[in-house]
Amino acid sequence: MAGEVEIDGRTILEPKHKVKPGSEISLTLPPPVDPMPLPEDIPLDILYEDDALIVINKPVGLVVHPAPGAPDGTLVNALIHHCGDSLSGIGGVKRPGIVHRLDKDTSGVMVAAKTEVAHNHLAAQFADHGRTGPLRRAYLAWVWGHHQSFAGTIDAPLGRDPNNRLKQAVRKEGREAITHYQSIARYAGDGWDISKLECRLETGRTHQIRVHMAHAGHPIVGDPLYATGFITKANRLPEPLQSTVKGLTRQALHAAELGFEHPSTGEEMLFTAPLPQDLMELDRQLARFDSSATQNLQSS
Repeated sequence: MAGEVEIDGRTILEPKHKVKPGSEISLTLPPPVDPMPLPEDIPLDILYEDDALIVINKPVGLVVHPAPGAPDGTLVNALIHHCGDSLSGIGGVKRPGIVHRLDKDTSGVMVAAKTEVAHNHLAAQFADHGRTGPLRRAYLAWVWGHHQSFAGTIDAPLGRDPNNRLKQAVRKEGREAITHYQSIARYAGDGWDISKLECRLETGRTHQIRVHMAHAGHPIVGDPLYATGFITKANRLPEPLQSTVKGLTRQALHAAELGFEHPSTGEEMLFTAPLPQDLMELDRQLARFDSSATQNLQSS
């Protein structure tokens, strides 16, 4: 597809090109890529920092670590620039300091380790998922629909979608995935319902909240992968709410809260990340249609 293959002197671009016996094939190999991410001066919204760790409010659109399709411009590149040599080798060449991830288009609070000791300590807490320790992760999600008992637990294993490699799906043979959720606000109008949920993770699978809520019939507003069947629902919304929802370029999901034990001091720490502008505007527009007794995240 990139024009790096020639057969009998002809550049081949078609993946289904048939090769004849006796043909001469030449391949142009790309130059080797340095596996070590390079420092990049990317601004960071730092919520807290000390010698052991750094807590940031990750913006929408920032990939956490280098991967196919995103070799640079990631949080890792920014952390290497900001933290210098202290991150070297921690957690692997491609993911120095990274102990957990957020999707590219999910905003919110993250922690990264700056020492090997801190990395191991934090990684153990995330592996435990808060079952026996102080790890606490809370997300805000705006989803389509509502029902009277909008609180509970989704326990449904997740694995790669066999029909779309970019997606995850509920699969019997998948890995354990558990999401606890409760409604903290309901917004409704003529022919539409949107609920604001607080979701807490007991496991940390790729796209977990997004897949679980879609599986429950309440996909996240704006989700480009798991809410495609709900796109027309936005047409029922009044203006300017309709324009706000249609203007979302990502899923309405925000990692609002992260708590953990400090790896050096043993202190239990809790951090919150304010809503980014797009979700703040969504919340503001929806507030005009509030049909529930609301409570904020801190009081839950």
